[in-house]
Amino acid sequence: MALQILVSPAGDGWAVRSEAFDNELIFKAGGRAEAAARTLADIYARAGNPAEVSIFLRNGDLAGRFMHNATA
Repeated sequence: MALQILVSPAGDGWAVRSEAFDNELIFKAGGRAEAAARTLADIYARAGNPAEVSIFLRNGDLAGRFMHNATA
């Protein structure tokens, strides 16, 4: 099963959350949060663990889902 990494609104900013790390990462811009989430997913995938990034809009709708397949 793929590691889930979520990008969602958090107050005036955006949060990156996952069971893989203890604290959420907070960003002022959604694009930066998405880039960080996808970078983390790529790191996990290169280590042999598939990861999936899900990005949610401020209204709660799913904006996109990106699968990073294990490459190791």
